[in-house]
Amino acid sequence: MDSTLITQEVIDMLAETMPPDVAAKVADITDRAMQGELHFDDAFRERVRLLAGLPATLFTDLRSRLDVTKGVTALLVALRRLGVKTAVLSGGFQQLTGWLAGELGIDHAHANNVVIGQNGLLTGEVTGAIVGRERKCELLKQIARSEGVDLRQVIAVGDGANDLLMLGTAGLGVAWHAKPVVQLEADVRLNQPSMLDLLYLVGFTSMEINDLSR
Repeated sequence: MDSTLITQEVIDMLAETMPPDVAAKVADITDRAMQGELHFDDAFRERVRLLAGLPATLFTDLRSRLDVTKGVTALLVALRRLGVKTAVLSGGFQQLTGWLAGELGIDHAHANNVVIGQNGLLTGEVTGAIVGRERKCELLKQIARSEGVDLRQVIAVGDGANDLLMLGTAGLGVAWHAKPVVQLEADVRLNQPSMLDLLYLVGFTSMEINDLSR
């Protein structure tokens, strides 16, 4: 979701409400994890620990600040008309990922669940499996199987090193404004302003895309 469906990194937005040194540390860990310098699962747990004490109401407050990537809404309209099933597999927070998926009409949504204490504050802990490199790949396979879709017919889009295994598992792996390591290893790269351009990769013309996305 982060830097793909939306233009921001939610965990960095949460950290911005904390002292500047904490926000800077979280942003640095985020960047290094996306570059593949840090193991994503460990990096996520470390960042969530730094967020301990934040009010969980921030997840609701951030909804109005989420900036959906250009072309995403039109792309989803087109995909629904084509009968394509959609999913978001996010290394972010289920509290926002699930909400955004509902708003956009995405069929499946999986992300991380952080623990919220009885006082309504983040405890700094995560419950369940981290949706990192391996988990994204597992979820992709599970969803494809449940929907009766051959993996060769799956298109996966990602921007960080934690997406590489998922991108390699799908029939077509697309690097979206991605980190250098992802740009190098993905099947194709998209660095255009609009995610609607994804439809060109599967053979649609401009006229067909306009008709589908209206």
